Amino acid sequence: MKNGTVLLEAHNGIATITLNRPEVKNAINLEMHEDLQQAFTEADNDPTVKVIILQGKEGAFSSGADLKSIPVHDFASFDHGDYLAKTYNKLIEIIEAIDKPIIAYLNGTAVGAGLSIALACDFRYAEPSAILGVSFLKIALVPDAGASYYLPRIVGLQKAVELCLGEPITAEEALSCGLINQIGNPSEFATKLTQVPSTTFGLMKKNMRNSFDKSLTEVLEMEVQTQRQAGKTPEHMRAIQSFVMKGK
Repeated sequence: MKNGTVLLEAHNGIATITLNRPEVKNAINLEMHEDLQQAFTEADNDPTVKVIILQGKEGAFSSGADLKSIPVHDFASFDHGDYLAKTYNKLIEIIEAIDKPIIAYLNGTAVGAGLSIALACDFRYAEPSAILGVSFLKIALVPDAGASYYLPRIVGLQKAVELCLGEPITAEEALSCGLINQIGNPSEFATKLTQVPSTTFGLMKKNMRNSFDKSLTEVLEMEVQTQRQAGKTPEHMRAIQSFVMKGK
């Protein structure tokens, strides 16, 4: 990537995006935002890539926003909202628009905005030693980078508010409340996901995420529209042909 703060590799249908600032536990600065946006866009546009894994370098996922990247000398006039709109919001929207399955591999510390980015992914795996935390209130800021949207949807409103108090939790605790899918390395799971049709997976997850603020009638109509799209995909055609051939 342009700034070297993110690494991108692709093998056997799996693109691995690695946060590459281990000296600060992969804290996210402006350069990393640029590199992450580029990496996710390239992985999305690569037709050979079926699955994306996001991980951190050297035993940490991400310690969140790099507070040292905030101009302290101009702190009084620094607008956190403007910074958020230009950085995290743009990145989260890129991730959200990707149809391919995305796995966040929490291979160590994942707190603050680092955890928020993981919440925007479709699946989360964590190492047994990983520590997770929604730590914004500890510096008198509200959860951002999509956490207010994803966290209540993943763990429920009551648990989300509790987690936002900022106490760090273990991988076991994260698994028990549904914050992560599994403990361990996601490589085997990622290989299985390469067989999932990307287009229809994307349609499915959009339906699920958009269903929370819609009526049953609206969701049913959404399913009509997306099923119409899915029914015309090459993946569906191949699946039907394979099914018919097996029956002969």
